[in-house]
Amino acid sequence: MIPILRLEAIRHSYGGHFTLDIPSLAIWPGEVFAVVGPSGAGKSTLLRLLNFLEKPQQGRVYLHEKAYTASNLPIELRRRMAAVFQQPLLLNASVWRNVSYGLRVRGSRNGRDAIQQALDEVRLTHLAKHPAHRLSGGEAQRVSLARALVLNPEVLFLDEPTANLDPGNVRIIEDIIRQANQVRGATVVLVTHNIWQARRLAHRVALLFDGEIIETAAVDDFFQHPQDPRTQAFLTGDLIY
Repeated sequence: MIPILRLEAIRHSYGGHFTLDIPSLAIWPGEVFAVVGPSGAGKSTLLRLLNFLEKPQQGRVYLHEKAYTASNLPIELRRRMAAVFQQPLLLNASVWRNVSYGLRVRGSRNGRDAIQQALDEVRLTHLAKHPAHRLSGGEAQRVSLARALVLNPEVLFLDEPTANLDPGNVRIIEDIIRQANQVRGATVVLVTHNIWQARRLAHRVALLFDGEIIETAAVDDFFQHPQDPRTQAFLTGDLIY
């Protein structure tokens, strides 16, 4: 099996300070890969590089073992990826129109079944005609997820998808992520500050600290048998940064 995404010799900086220094990283088809770490560690930047939203200053990003950049990724490959960020950006329209947006951009006129399925998965069918700007924060984030899922992405990127949400919406969104992976077969790359969320959802977990990946391991090994003392300190809350 070859990686679906791979980084090689990545160095990427802002203002002369190297925020990311990653010699190698592979993400495998069908897994949920979680990236944890303190604020400012470079997690969101890493996600942007993996999603070809930004070009690394040094190194290469591979999709199916072919190197691409943000500027030369073919549109047909770009359309096999979708992203959901911490702050949902919704159109001033109904929930249904928001979920259908990506399909309409692609010229699809027969997406009703896919839209209905996505709304069912995020448990918002009853709000299909509701104005999106009147939704709660958790409902708005679920619309963002539905808008991504309706495209049936091969890779789903999630950047802190449950930050600042109530426990009820966190539980629903985690169920949606599991279903996207287990039923739809999407590879999920999840950035989260919540280590317990990573433990509940991920197959593998990476700790990013000061721009470097300190440790990557299967979820049980990461939490029960960390190899790096900094990982242990992070898990116990003793890592000073």
